[in-house]
Amino acid sequence: MATKIADAVLEGAVDLARAAAEEVAASPSDVGEHLGAVRESERVVSHRFASRQRGYRGWHWTVTLARVPRGRKATVSEVELLPGEDALLAQPWVPWAERLRPGDVGPGDVLPFRADDPRLVPGWQPSDDDDPPPVEELALARARALGPQGREEAAQRWHLGSHGPTAPIALAATSPCSTCGFLVPLSGSLGQVFGVCANEWSPNDGKVVSLDHGCGAHSETDVEHPPSQWPAPVPLADPLDTAPLPEGEPKDEAAPKEEAPAEQPAPTAPESGDASAPEQDEAPPATES
Repeated sequence: MATKIADAVLEGAVDLARAAAEEVAASPSDVGEHLGAVRESERVVSHRFASRQRGYRGWHWTVTLARVPRGRKATVSEVELLPGEDALLAQPWVPWAERLRPGDVGPGDVLPFRADDPRLVPGWQPSDDDDPPPVEELALARARALGPQGREEAAQRWHLGSHGPTAPIALAATSPCSTCGFLVPLSGSLGQVFGVCANEWSPNDGKVVSLDHGCGAHSETDVEHPPSQWPAPVPLADPLDTAPLPEGEPKDEAAPKEEAPAEQPAPTAPESGDASAPEQDEAPPATES
């Protein structure tokens, strides 16, 4: 631990320490007033000078001097720019892989390999996911493929981004991308919500868009659909939406129509001598009054 100086030779070598600090600094004016000296160990003393360098408020130049036993000449051991108690310091160091943000990777930049990336799963390992890997994954074309977590994160990021339904251009559109002829659907589960725009006049050309996104370059913009020449389709009854009638309740069926009685033919007078004709009752005899 540094203690109060008790070496007259090293204590008096202030000019030597200042000259060493000015030689290391970008400009001699960056070395300020002398702040004192402390004893580091036997025949080792450090002189401190205020830093006037821009951006290093509260820092100081530290020049360590030493001498040989029974020597009367000080020599410079090292020169450093160290922070003081009220120094302006940078934020705590964060690993590069953690402080990297989307869009930071430029031409020539290479991301470090991450063996435990939770977004990826082995391409050859079967899983219980509803979206099975494509044939090329089963053929070991890639060591790892996008897993359920990776698809979920991508879907949420795309849907809430500038190519989702909440973008200003989508809110002003009259028709969604799902009805546009320039939409190229994706495969797998992501294809149920997203597609790729293939319209060179659209600001989303070559980008993934949600099916409920939209823009002014829709393929059917300002097209009035004429009325159909075909008759309206007859609605079909859904058999799953019917309920059976309770037992004992008469069914609502049409009553059978009553047939009209057949007309009876008019009776005809029997011919004389016809034995089959019915006998007629004789009139009663007249009585005298």
